[in-house]
Amino acid sequence: MFGFEDKIAFGNKGNDLLTVGELLIDMIAADYDESFEGDTFHKFFGGSPSNIAMNVKKLGIHSFVASAVGEDGLGSFLIEQLRKMDIDTSGIQRVNASTSMVVLTKSTATPVPIFYRGADYHLTFDTVLHESLLKSKIVHFSCWPLSMEPARQTIEKVIEIASENHIWIGFDPNYHPMIWKSGEDGTEYVKSIIGKVDVIKPSEDDAERLFGKDTPENQLKKFLELGAKLVILTLGKDGAIVSNGVETLKYSSLATDVVDTTGAGDAFWSGFYTAAIKGFTIKDAISLGLAVSAYQLKYTGAVVDLPKLEVIKESYGI
Repeated sequence: MFGFEDKIAFGNKGNDLLTVGELLIDMIAADYDESFEGDTFHKFFGGSPSNIAMNVKKLGIHSFVASAVGEDGLGSFLIEQLRKMDIDTSGIQRVNASTSMVVLTKSTATPVPIFYRGADYHLTFDTVLHESLLKSKIVHFSCWPLSMEPARQTIEKVIEIASENHIWIGFDPNYHPMIWKSGEDGTEYVKSIIGKVDVIKPSEDDAERLFGKDTPENQLKKFLELGAKLVILTLGKDGAIVSNGVETLKYSSLATDVVDTTGAGDAFWSGFYTAAIKGFTIKDAISLGLAVSAYQLKYTGAVVDLPKLEVIKESYGI
């Protein structure tokens, strides 16, 4: 069990955070329009694990990305964005498929996505990924690579090796039926992963897609019953509710100015991981995750120009 006043003991490794999974293009509408009737969209760096890797670098820790993009201009654009942040791109595999893309409405609530998947699920477990995993303190992944082969096998191997080597595992259970093959219900598979990780952060929408509608307290119990060790259920404007199986805490949102919600969950992960690596307690790391998310919400796109974590900490009085 993780006590809320505990600090996570990480081994002495060369890299802080390894993110494994999707690296893709977010095409976000220029105007607030839930029906996609607007004719202008802007290209942004995207893919939840890759967003987190970019964010934590800005916040002040080291990251490495393992992903797959196409041999096309969009793939080159994404790699160049990582290089500009001085992130090692040797873990980015170039494959014979188009770079994946998500088209999104601009939203102050929950963005409406349309998925165009190509290269991302072709990620394989290679020597670079293996070596980078062993050098990392934390490994993070989402539902995206779990939804299709061969990336699913890659994540299963990552979980196995991380567990054997006491590497902290974070899982974003962002289940969405549209990213799974037609006719395949991925909910049971996603549930089978929950007990194998150290921390899981569902949103209310994620929990509802996995378990159906219920109260936040009951949703927490369902994750814990499946073996979750630390559950952080984010509730949008209502903050978050968190449980380690023994104690439950409630947090208020710190957001005061919401321009676009794209990437808010990734920003939370980024603040939480950075704070944990920097030696904050789990309780304070959750508060700092909410602070980074609140900062992110003031801008459009999943990756924004974040300051160092210490600056955000002072700004939000944590």
